[in-house]
Amino acid sequence: VQLQASGGGLVQAGGSQRLSCAASGRIYSSHVMGWFRQVSGKEREFVACIRWGVGLTYYADSVKGRFTIARDRAENTVYLQMNDLKPEDTAVYYCSLSRRGALYSRNEYDTWGRGTLVTVSS
Repeated sequence: VQLQASGGGLVQAGGSQRLSCAASGRIYSSHVMGWFRQVSGKEREFVACIRWGVGLTYYADSVKGRFTIARDRAENTVYLQMNDLKPEDTAVYYCSLSRRGALYSRNEYDTWGRGTLVTVSS
């Protein structure tokens, strides 16, 4: 499986942005697709994830209520809708796949896409 993320860019604080991640290859119901983000010099942190089969979603506290993760199983694509963006959301965002069904730990994700930069200006 390969993952291709897109949708990053420059947005003003309070604005919205939607990221997409298209997966080539088969995604199984037991898999989890996630989004992580990383600021230069800091560790990559969990943002959100979704269980591919049942669609259950999980969020970091810092984005809960503002971000929404969703998937389109027919298109093999996962989305991250980001609303009410804040300057502290500025980061490179990565989509990822956990074949073992992990949720929050980046070490449990085995496939990563190339990141897409989101910059939120104040």
